[in-house]
Amino acid sequence: MTQKAVKGKERVRNSDLLSVIRAREARIAVIGLGYVGLPLAVEAARVGFTVVGIERNPESVDRVNSGESYIPDVPGPQLAEVVREGRLRATQGFDAIAGVNVIIICVPTPLDKNRNPDTSYIKDVIDCSLPHLNRGQLMVLESTTYPGTTEEIILPHLEARGFTVGEDFHLAFSPERIDPGNKHYGLKDIPKVVGGVTPRCTEAAKTLYETILENSVFTVSSPRVAEMTKLLENTFRVVNVSLVNELAVLCDRMGIDIWEVIEAAKTKPFGFMPFYPGPGMGGHCIPVDPFYLVWKAKEYGFATRFIELAGEINDNMPEYTVNRAAEVLNGSKKALNGSHVLLLGVAYKRDVGDLRESPALKVAHLLLRRGALLSYHDPYVSKAVIDGKEFRSVPLTVEALRGSDLALITTDHSSVDYRLIVEHAPLIYDTRNALANHQGRHIHRLGAMLSQNRQV
Repeated sequence: MTQKAVKGKERVRNSDLLSVIRAREARIAVIGLGYVGLPLAVEAARVGFTVVGIERNPESVDRVNSGESYIPDVPGPQLAEVVREGRLRATQGFDAIAGVNVIIICVPTPLDKNRNPDTSYIKDVIDCSLPHLNRGQLMVLESTTYPGTTEEIILPHLEARGFTVGEDFHLAFSPERIDPGNKHYGLKDIPKVVGGVTPRCTEAAKTLYETILENSVFTVSSPRVAEMTKLLENTFRVVNVSLVNELAVLCDRMGIDIWEVIEAAKTKPFGFMPFYPGPGMGGHCIPVDPFYLVWKAKEYGFATRFIELAGEINDNMPEYTVNRAAEVLNGSKKALNGSHVLLLGVAYKRDVGDLRESPALKVAHLLLRRGALLSYHDPYVSKAVIDGKEFRSVPLTVEALRGSDLALITTDHSSVDYRLIVEHAPLIYDTRNALANHQGRHIHRLGAMLSQNRQV
């Protein structure tokens, strides 16, 4: 359809879109059924919307249509119910977009090997969607990205298609705030931020999320502000974790227990927020998002030195962890080369099976490179590929612990029997303070090694 033909048609009134959303009669397409998209699709279906999930992975499509959840934050019975009642289905075909009122994009935005943003998934979605778009639809991008993406990548394609955004099509950005495995703050507990290209776009997106989540929605003046909001949130975390990681390294040298220091600082009711050290940072957002900002800042001739330094500190933590593990073994007259190391946890955080950017995998790589004999136990990850070799989680048994030279805690899953580890592992290096309530000469902790050694 030509641009002239589209503009020649009667414009769809904004009130028409708002009314079908408020009545939960709007049909919604969620593109990308991963950790962000599937929970959102299920929640929209649960409150009464008819939802189609568009997903490239045929296995994921089949599992959704079978009512089988593969995302920990989506209970299987909830997914099965909305599928059974016909409120949610999955497909690989983008032609489904022609029959919906709302399109929500939840695809990955990784970094390339040079740490530049990879927006190819977004561009591919837009290319596949364009032939099927219609007047009166609302499109919302949720994928975390650099400020300007919505208006620089998506908007020009819509305008070239012949739409006038804010009149016969609506476009907005609303950052996802999913925290996988968080038992206290789920999708419906976290307020949404939305910024539309025009005020009418903002109003449409605000109405959508208020209706789906039944929660407060904070509106901002533009997609760029909303995009920047997400980067501020995650950069704040990166910077503070890097600070406490650096202090943990210092405390190791000074003979001060960083964990005790943090507990003491937490008693101050203002001006302090606790962050905790570890072997590095992982996940789909925190280690990646700040570098979107670093990349974009160069366009303005600005060097984000603080952010880059924080990233450098966190990137060094896996190597620091392995060096400390080697020192623990040396203290027992053993070399890391040839020692049996049992890695306890390979997921990037507690009580999830997500391996994306996991620091434990980086630790595992460094251990193998230095000649360690590696095995791992993780109740959430049955198998993992490390340096091109497939490893499988071993049962946490007395034999496995006694057969190791060092048990290295890299992920503090709550279901792990830590007493069993304390009683039977000959040496332990704990990077997560999982053994805070246990004592013993064989227990060493990140940020507390020297102080503990002096006390026993």
